[in-house]
Amino acid sequence: MNRSSAIRKVFQGVASRQQMFRMFDRHARRPNRREDDAAPLYAGEWFEIAEIEHDYMFEILPPLWIRGSMFAMREFLTGSVTSVFFALRIDGVIRHFHGYCDLSDSQAVERMRVEIIERESRPVRAMTREERLEHIWSITADDYRGYAGDRWPEESRGKCTIMLYGGQTGSTMKLLDDLSDDEIAAKLPVQLRHLPSSIAA
Repeated sequence: MNRSSAIRKVFQGVASRQQMFRMFDRHARRPNRREDDAAPLYAGEWFEIAEIEHDYMFEILPPLWIRGSMFAMREFLTGSVTSVFFALRIDGVIRHFHGYCDLSDSQAVERMRVEIIERESRPVRAMTREERLEHIWSITADDYRGYAGDRWPEESRGKCTIMLYGGQTGSTMKLLDDLSDDEIAAKLPVQLRHLPSSIAA
């Protein structure tokens, strides 16, 4: 797979409940779902949710643990990776987030907490190229995204693909990571297309 276990924002804005549940398993259609180790694929993903969704998830099951303003889900997604929910004060406002953390790493939760605060405390609203690609993947319907299979060169197999509309030439699948700036802009919602691409600390 081409997604790494680095801590990464995968959705711009506050996810609705429907979007939240959909993003809980963004990689549901990956090849070899029952055979591969999916921990690196999910670990590190995070996005913002509303307080009502945060509280709803808290009430579903007794948490695995509660640490201050954070709690972990008792049910693991894969291996030692589970959902961790955060209520974080950022610029004087309490905001809520979901992240996948690999609990076999004792520092994973704290690293994610620090990373979210750092990313969301920046004064300029912007999106890196990687965040744009992650957002596109998150909002694209399953029928229009997939994974490179046997017809692709060996070095591309398993990587995320996205459908592009080519007008008279028809629709084609392209590697998500290979989208041009114009193709990325066309796939993003209008309100996100003109955000700065660099994020100043």
